[in-house]
This record gives sequence, structure tokens and C-alpha cells, in this order.
Amino acid sequence: MRSPVNRHSIWQVGVDALLVAAAWWLAWSLRFDQGRPRYYDRYLEWPIVLLVVGITLPVFALSGFYNRWWRYVSTRDMWAALRGVVLALIAVFLVFTLFDIHLVAVPRGVWFIDLLLCMAFVAGSRLLARTIIERPLPGRIVSRGKEAVIVGAGDAGQLVVKEMQRSPALGYTPIGLLDDDPRKRNLRLHGVRVLGTTADLEHVIRDRRPDEVLIAIPTASGDVRARIFETARALDVPVKTLPSLSELVSGDADLARQLRPVEVEDVLGREPVEVDFAAISEYLTGEVVLVTGAGGSIGSELCRQIARIGPAKLVLLDHAEPALFEIERELVRERGFRAAAAVVGDVRDPVKLRQVFDKYRPCVVFHAAAYKHVAMMEANPIEAVRNNTLGTRVVADAAVEYGAKRFVLVSTDKAANPKTVMGQSKALAEWIVETWGHRAEVTTRFVAVRFGNVLGSSGSVIPIFRRQIARGGPVTVTHPDMTRFFMTIPEAVQLIVQAGAIGGRGQVYVLDMGEPVRIVDLAEKMIRLSGKEPGREIVIDFIGPAPGEKLHEVLVGDGETVTPSRHPKIDLITRPPVDTEWLEGELALLERLVEEGETLELVGELRRLVGEPRREVATVEPGPVP
Repeated sequence: MRSPVNRHSIWQVGVDALLVAAAWWLAWSLRFDQGRPRYYDRYLEWPIVLLVVGITLPVFALSGFYNRWWRYVSTRDMWAALRGVVLALIAVFLVFTLFDIHLVAVPRGVWFIDLLLCMAFVAGSRLLARTIIERPLPGRIVSRGKEAVIVGAGDAGQLVVKEMQRSPALGYTPIGLLDDDPRKRNLRLHGVRVLGTTADLEHVIRDRRPDEVLIAIPTASGDVRARIFETARALDVPVKTLPSLSELVSGDADLARQLRPVEVEDVLGREPVEVDFAAISEYLTGEVVLVTGAGGSIGSELCRQIARIGPAKLVLLDHAEPALFEIERELVRERGFRAAAAVVGDVRDPVKLRQVFDKYRPCVVFHAAAYKHVAMMEANPIEAVRNNTLGTRVVADAAVEYGAKRFVLVSTDKAANPKTVMGQSKALAEWIVETWGHRAEVTTRFVAVRFGNVLGSSGSVIPIFRRQIARGGPVTVTHPDMTRFFMTIPEAVQLIVQAGAIGGRGQVYVLDMGEPVRIVDLAEKMIRLSGKEPGREIVIDFIGPAPGEKLHEVLVGDGETVTPSRHPKIDLITRPPVDTEWLEGELALLERLVEEGETLELVGELRRLVGEPRREVATVEPGPVP
């Protein structure tokens, strides 16, 4: 059984013992300030005082007094302390009433005064300790580490200020706050004054000369962050920021330690996606969840966020051993999630997949395993079809055979009006999901989720541009007019999980990616974030599109219509479903061509299939399965 007293809190017990004794003695002194009758003297003798202390301290311990650090005492802890004092006094009163401690009863006034004094001493000692620990001495108010102006005087801002004052190791001293709510001007948060709004940033920097500007607004849009960054950069002051709200969902609760330099993801101008992740992911709690491609960018973030929900078992499947090793190690050793099972396996191997499903019996399957690089798949069409299309069929077949409740396919915008082998292979994967979902005898809920480029994922332009900038350039861009849709990895994963919660039979969802971004604008912003000037210090070269690349991607293809879903950032794509028997026959043909290595015939067949799909004539749009 766990002890109610932490061994590091023994000194707290000693302090409380002195406070309880002092409250008891003062209660008698205040009650009889004109002189105490001698027949009450026994109540102030050491045996009685020790009895009071001896009854009170165990009640304090059982109330959880000594499982809390005084330096982190909160309002909730204060109420708990007051409840503990009341319970302790009741215990002392009952002992004195039920047992013959002394012939003369304790006056009611003493009990009341003792209660008030004990509450004041216990609560006051804890608040005093926290105040002494948190507050720097007057002479050291701006002498510790870097002086920082914090943008944002909301909940996140006050937590950052408090943590900076409490933890000298962070190396920051807050010297002022900015907030766009004019009502907050001249107010103080933990002794730090709100100096104005973000429009006053330039004036504040010139007047206060801070070492850094810190953005503490997790919900800030990219435009706001970009404006703050440009203003501070013009005055040669570094800027750091808290991650976006979607990133904080899977991060550390200690906000001040999550401050990092502003990155291109912060200034793209996208409105932040707000998701109640705990509410949308209830269907994962206590279930066995399988993630294919678990070592990839999307798959690994899926695993991180699913692990927070508390599944009964999280099965990580990937054929890339190093990536699988890294995510399993992170979950088990760094995050303490023991219910992870790493499986080295290939989604193209039906025997292996059946062994995995037979052993773990997953309830929910997130199929994120795919080859995704357009130019690479143009050069390797057989592997694109083998992995992206036929691998999806293998996983979907196993999910149906072993009775999984939900199957979520991670798709791509390149499946809309596909012109490349990669896009065509993913379009066929969507069709597999659709046809399985439309079969009345199948209980598994099939859903596909389509979105664009994911910032920071392996092979994306962000790490490529970073390497080129680090080398001093040039930064290579395919075409000055090329645009792409972008989303951060945490945003994409949260919306994938959301789509899995609302999806019905064979439905395809598209994530709201905001406005497309010009790649050249992205390159210029990254160059400026590195402290260089595009065109002058870092050159941008235009090298022309790669084979199969389109200048502009679309999220919705021809013949597809979009209707809203229950989430404002997710839309439902409706289209006539593909004929199931026809698709089975065509997949069999593709499988034969893959096995025979008929590359040219396979590419031609892909183009024909995607260009002329056979769809069912009579369609009734399926609604969500209850």
C-alpha cells in the first residue's frame, strides 16, 4: 500500500506540527485574553498539545497534504487543505468529546478560533512558500537570463510567465506583455505589465530592447505570427513561439519549455484546426488498434496520438525496421506506453497480414502504408501498384475476414483527377474502400481520407529547402506558378481520427486544406526565417516540373460533389460507386501484370482504368452507420 506521506515531505510534516500546536495555543490565548481560568491549564500542557498534533497530522496525511509540492500549490490544493483542516478538527473534537481527556470541556469559542487559525496557518504557509520560490528578489527582477516580451496575455501567456518566474533554469525574465484585447492594457499578470497590443510591438522593442520576442498564442493564425516575426526581424530581435493548438494536443504540459524558433509551418497563413481530440477518439479507447506504415510521418504521429487515448493494444506494422524501431522505442521508453506491439511485416504479404489479424484481432485499422513520391513511382509503376493498390486490398480483405469494426485509408489529393502512377494507384485504393463499404453483408465501416501535402513529412519540400538553405543555396523550385495544399502532421492526424469517428459505409472524405500555397512563396519565407534575404543572399532556381507533376493540385475531382460533414474542416465526397465485380476483375488483371513485370502494359492499363471506370447506374448515397 502506498504511503500517504512522501519521504521527501517529512519536513512539511514537521512544519505542520508546529503550526497546529501554535494554532491551538493561540486559540486559547485569544479566547481568554483577559486571563485564563486555571482549570483550563491542562489543555495547554505538552501531552494534550501532542495529542492534538498526533490526531491532526494523520488526517492531514490521509487528505493528501504530503503528496503535493508547495511550490506548485494551486487553488484546488487550497480547498483540499481547508477540507483537511476541518476534518482534522472534527476528529480532535470527537476524541475530546468521547474520551475523558479532562473534567472541563473545551469552550466552543476555542474550537472556532482554532479552526480559523489552523486554516490560516496551513494555507498561508503554502502560499508563502510558493511566493518565495516563484518571485525573484526586487533587485533581480530583470537580471536573470534573457529579457523577453511575451505576445499573448491569455491562459498560455500567464502560464509561460509563471513558469519563467518559477524556473530560473529556463533563462528568461519576462519584462512585458502584449495583447490585442485593449481592455488588458496596463493590467499585470504575475507582476508583469501588459504594455499594449501587437500594433505597438515595434515601439515596445525600441523602448524596452528585449533579447527575444515570444509568441504565446497557440490559436494564432499564420498571418499574425508572420506579422510579429517580420516586425521583430526588421529590428534584429529573435522570435520564438509556442506550437499551434494541434501540436500542443500531443505535447508536454509545460508550455514554457515548448517555446521554439518560428518555423515556416507557423507563418503559412492557415487558420488553426480546432479538434476536441478526446471526444472524437472515444471509439479507440480500450480497443485493439492497428496502424500500417507506423514508422512513416503520418503513421508515427497517428501512433503517438492514439497512444494518448489509451487503447488496449496498439499494433505497429511496418516493413522498414529502423523507422519501426524508433517509434516503438519512443512510445514504450520515452512516453511510457507499454501496450505497443511492433511487427515487422509487409502489407503486400497476405499470409503475414492474416497472422497479424489472427493474433491481435484489431478493432480499428488505420492504413497509412503507401509509396508517395510522384517521380519515384513514375519510375517504378509496378511497385506503386503492388504496394498502394494491391497492398490496400490485402489489408482490407483481412479487416473484413477478421471482423474489424472500422477501416480508415489515408489517401491523397493526387487521387483526384490522377495523371500520375502514384495518384492512379491511390485512386484505385479509394475504390477498394468504396466497394467494400457498399457491400450490405460487410459490417466493417470503410472510410478514406484525402488530403494534400504534409509539412515536414519525409521527402516533402520543407526538409529539402532547409538542407539547401543550410548549404547557402540555391533553393530549387520547379515552377514560379506551382501551388500545393499544405497541412501540419498533427492537424492531418487529428482529422484522420475525426473522419474515422464520423464515417459510414465506403465514404471518401476530404480535409479542408485552406488556400493553396505558391511553392516559391514558401521558399522565400523559409529563406527569411533563416535570417537571409531571398534573391540576394540565397538564390532561387527554377528547374521545371518533375515527370508527372501538375502545376496545381485539386482536392476534388471531376464528377465528384462535395457536401458538408459534421466537422467544419471535413467534407464528404459523393460520386457514383464503382461496380464491384468489374473492379475485382480489373484488380486481378493488374495483379497478373505486376507478377509478370509488364511495366508498359501496366501503365497503359492503369490509365485506361482510371479514365473509364465502370460505375453503378442506380446509386443511393449511403449514410453514416449508427
